[in-house]
Amino acid sequence: MTLPGPLIVQSDRTVLLEVAHPDATAARQSLQVFAELERAPEHIHTYRVTRLGLWNARAAGHTADEIIATLDRHAKFPVPTGVAQDIRETIGRYGRLVIERDDEGLVLRSDDRPVLEEVRRSKKIQPLLAGPAADGIRVVDWARGELKQELVKLGWPAEDLAGYTPGTPLEIDLEEDGWSMRPYQADAVAHFAAAGSGVVVLPCGAGKTIVGAGAMAATDTTTLILVTNTVSARQWRAELLARTSLTEDDIGEYSGQTKEIKPVTIATYQILTVKRGGEYAHLGVLDALDWGLIVYDEVHLLPAPVFKLTADLQARRRLGLTATLVREDGRESDVFSLIGPKRFDAPWKEIEQQGFIAPAECFEVRIDLDEDERLEYAASGDRDRYRIAASSPRKIETVRRVLAQHPDEPTLVIGQYLDQLDELSAALGAPLLTGETPVAERQELFQAFREGTERVLVVSKVANFSVDLPDASLAVQVSGSFGSRQEEAQRLGRLLRPKGGRTASFYTIVARDTVDQEFALGRQRFLAEQGYAYTILDEHELGVADRATA
Repeated sequence: MTLPGPLIVQSDRTVLLEVAHPDATAARQSLQVFAELERAPEHIHTYRVTRLGLWNARAAGHTADEIIATLDRHAKFPVPTGVAQDIRETIGRYGRLVIERDDEGLVLRSDDRPVLEEVRRSKKIQPLLAGPAADGIRVVDWARGELKQELVKLGWPAEDLAGYTPGTPLEIDLEEDGWSMRPYQADAVAHFAAAGSGVVVLPCGAGKTIVGAGAMAATDTTTLILVTNTVSARQWRAELLARTSLTEDDIGEYSGQTKEIKPVTIATYQILTVKRGGEYAHLGVLDALDWGLIVYDEVHLLPAPVFKLTADLQARRRLGLTATLVREDGRESDVFSLIGPKRFDAPWKEIEQQGFIAPAECFEVRIDLDEDERLEYAASGDRDRYRIAASSPRKIETVRRVLAQHPDEPTLVIGQYLDQLDELSAALGAPLLTGETPVAERQELFQAFREGTERVLVVSKVANFSVDLPDASLAVQVSGSFGSRQEEAQRLGRLLRPKGGRTASFYTIVARDTVDQEFALGRQRFLAEQGYAYTILDEHELGVADRATA
């Protein structure tokens, strides 16, 4: 007798996953293509099939038939006919409109005249249109990005077939001396190159920089790379010099410290958002050269002002790189419209099974607040409550206990609040890195960590992204950005570089029966979607810390 599947598909587009079911892992990996995890308690996880999820799946090459077949295959009960019909209709909306280019400029076209008429009558879209054209409506030249944003809001996402400027030619070759692109990296490059714009989603540690280098080699053009910070810029530079035919003379850095414009320029998001006299002071870098490719590293962290700037860059090829399409500001649809839809997505656990990222175990350690802390917590407002709970001094002793259980592991202790991190640094006798730490000092400490002369680093959110510490195998999170799912993913990602088969450990310390515990549950949602489970421990289950080894 065949065991009923692990999914219950409901008419409101929610999908319930029975976590303990033998086929739960396979069902979860299939769901990730088109559904978003909403809640992840111990036994039943709740997913929702969203319009944007379906459109991203369609852009990545998945069909309505495939998606419905996935639900049918794993469902415990028959899939409601209304859900299947809704999926077909939603998928069918993608690409019903296309943006093309003729000798006179941009044209919005559709074989469905009523859809074209609906769009033409939209008050928000009318200013973006310039009158009739052959088999369509002419689009104002500057409005390509804004039109795509408005069409998504209207429920008719357009397929952009208007092409891209080639940019200034620049020969870039991959120099695969002693290494080669992994199969999923090559697939990601091929999917991007075929489309010309879009987002590649890969886990931290899976080599997104290599995908970026591969895209550059596939386009052979001047490239602007936008990154989160100066440390990330230097890491990109080092990788490109090591992996490609580019030389020192080809690569420039454009940041708060250095202002170089070269055929490949690496600029920080921060420098683009600097204003003087109410104007963005460094927009010149966007037009400094005839860029043929723009790479957005960690696109889920793209600052809001850069979306506006990107709307004007639709004629350039655009590649977004990220570990997660989740944005805490809810602007996933703007990534879809302006950077491009998802072109390639490799599940974390799938890459782990292939041996390209390290396996990891996740633990949530719960502590009790002291009576005085509980009284202060009870008498405080909502925002102060999280700080009180997250910064409890009780966490210091718990960190000691965790470190004592992993005495030889290269360790990152990660937190949100600087005073808490100062106390931890002093208690552990470990260096502290924050946003105030000079870049040169950061690089020295990171290098000491890689070489093993520093085993423990206490770090603020500066280590959330684009920090290459391949030997880190233990992370202890003491506080975070409230319920940020993307931050949780980035912090676990610090541990996922392959370690010769060793398993990494990720601990989160939370105060029981407080908003700290509630936010922890929210943060864990994305990793639960990727197949990671958290083991719940009481602080006393960790044993007693050996202060000498800690």
